[in-house]
Amino acid sequence: MTAQQSVPKRSVRTRRIAFSYPPASLQRHYVNGDLVMSHVVSVLSAMFPPGEDFFVRSVKAHADQITDPELKEQVAGFIGQEVTHGREHRELNKRLQEMGYPTHRVSRMAKAGLLRNEKLFPAKVQLAMTAALEHYTATLAETLLTDPRAQELLGASEVRSMLLWHALEESEHKAVAFDVYRQVVGDEKFRIRMMRATTFAFLTAVIGHTLLSLLGDRAAYNPRRLGRSIAELRHSPFLSRQVVRRLRDYNRVDFHPDDHDATELLDRWRAELFGAEGVLTDHLK
Repeated sequence: MTAQQSVPKRSVRTRRIAFSYPPASLQRHYVNGDLVMSHVVSVLSAMFPPGEDFFVRSVKAHADQITDPELKEQVAGFIGQEVTHGREHRELNKRLQEMGYPTHRVSRMAKAGLLRNEKLFPAKVQLAMTAALEHYTATLAETLLTDPRAQELLGASEVRSMLLWHALEESEHKAVAFDVYRQVVGDEKFRIRMMRATTFAFLTAVIGHTLLSLLGDRAAYNPRRLGRSIAELRHSPFLSRQVVRRLRDYNRVDFHPDDHDATELLDRWRAELFGAEGVLTDHLK
């Protein structure tokens, strides 16, 4: 799709939903008892609220330049979804903080870094970063929705339910920030350069925060348990060659998020989560 082509119709709707995490409802290492992955997921959850706020600001900054009526509608849905994601992750982060994960510190540091970035660089940099990070979240989201191994990691907890809902909506709006970038900036080489810079910054932040989080966990000082958990990362569905290849697809000049068609996947999960007998219909307000 070029900047002149119209945006295809997509369903990007805001769902009024809420999750709860009563005391003792989660095990200390709630990702299938895995030490490292529990800290990784907690770090990502802590980074989501400031990240979602950043995404909204980045897209809103270009709202007056969007002329396609379909894209305008999708942007409204994107903003509603991202605001809801931030709110629900804040609730989870409160519980994780009480369980001993440093989610509040991670959120503060992520927010400070993003605000500093906005002061230093022009708006098109923020939009390119948003499009790049949305590719990361969509890739991880669709891995969760397609790979039973990824779903099994979270057992039957409320965290699993929340992340499945989040994954569904990330896939629903995966092309919105990208299409905004295409229509108002359109520089493909700059988009790819920003993906490389964003990848370095994102992975550095996740790894750094995870190491600091582990330092505060007494279980991490058990060398056998830590070593076993690190070894398991090699088999993680989120670190597979397929995921790496899909992330690298973004570096093609002709790339578009719709290259990875998720129409059937979305239809199936909308029905499973929010259909007549959907497992999350009771979470809707």
